[in-house]
Amino acid sequence: MNFGFSEEQELLRDQVVRFITDECPIDVVRTFEPDTNRALWKKIAELGWVGLTVPERFGGSGLKWVDLTVVLEETGRGLCPLPLTSNALACAAILRSGSISQQKEWLPKIASGSVVFGFGLYDEPNWIDKDAITLDASDRITGTKTFVSDALLATHLMVGVQTKNGPALTITDVNAVECVALNVMDRTKPAAQVSFDQVQATVERLLPLSDADLDYLNSCGAVAITAEMVGAAEAVLGLTSDYAKERIQFGHPIGKYQGVKHRLADMFVDIESFKSLLYYAAWCVDDATDELSQAASRAKATASDAFAQIGIDGVGLHGAIGYTAEYDVQLYLKRAKWARAMFGDSDFHYDRVATLGGL
Repeated sequence: MNFGFSEEQELLRDQVVRFITDECPIDVVRTFEPDTNRALWKKIAELGWVGLTVPERFGGSGLKWVDLTVVLEETGRGLCPLPLTSNALACAAILRSGSISQQKEWLPKIASGSVVFGFGLYDEPNWIDKDAITLDASDRITGTKTFVSDALLATHLMVGVQTKNGPALTITDVNAVECVALNVMDRTKPAAQVSFDQVQATVERLLPLSDADLDYLNSCGAVAITAEMVGAAEAVLGLTSDYAKERIQFGHPIGKYQGVKHRLADMFVDIESFKSLLYYAAWCVDDATDELSQAASRAKATASDAFAQIGIDGVGLHGAIGYTAEYDVQLYLKRAKWARAMFGDSDFHYDRVATLGGL
């Protein structure tokens, strides 16, 4: 296995960095609105990011999850609020569980950017179990999905439901349901409560899910969230290191003091550790699916705990000013709190690793 990035992947990374710098800098992130999403989404669709893992025969780039992870790492670094993760998971679900006709209908639309998905497999982001899919779709869908990521930015929703044959994902036009914004800590990751009232659940829009399908989507979700955490954690380290060089205390920059150096070094070591775990898990998505569950859980468990502490340390090393709205580091602490629960917290994933390891 080649552990380095290819020239194409480095060029892709550079393209994302330039886009974030020019089109979605932190001041845009702070004032982000759905209209902003539509304009930016059109631009990244033209760049090919939204169809990165869509096969070429459906109009996509036909690349792998390692390439997608490069993109998500950089969008996480910039706290880019676009629904890339939700769309990547919708694409993964259609490729994994969709029929040929469903793939022909939806994948070209994902690749072109004409369809934007909100995604909500479970009723709660940290309740990872078949019992956490309670919305009944045995006839018409009536009820509430309490947590759907990116619903307010989407044209369509892909949510978990229960059918007569077991769990499934249903594709619904956002205009057919009522979306109420949730009061979330991280405003760059909007979510909504979605209410269904006699919405028809047609076979053409249902993707049946086996236990293996659920496990696969859980793992893909964990990989995607961990990718965003890597970039965000590196941003915290960069912001805090820069501040430590500028903040003068007792006649010296605080970065000169051993206590500060050690905490920054710990942050760096933790990031490198879960970054390595992440890229192995991303490789497993396409090339070693039998190892994916354990690899994804190792990465997500390690990152969930480490990034939470990195966010706390980043704010702490800034002192009291780190908690103020004018400093960007507090935005990353909010992202750490959001990311920790998504697709299972560290407790869930450590238990999963132990179970898969036969303990």
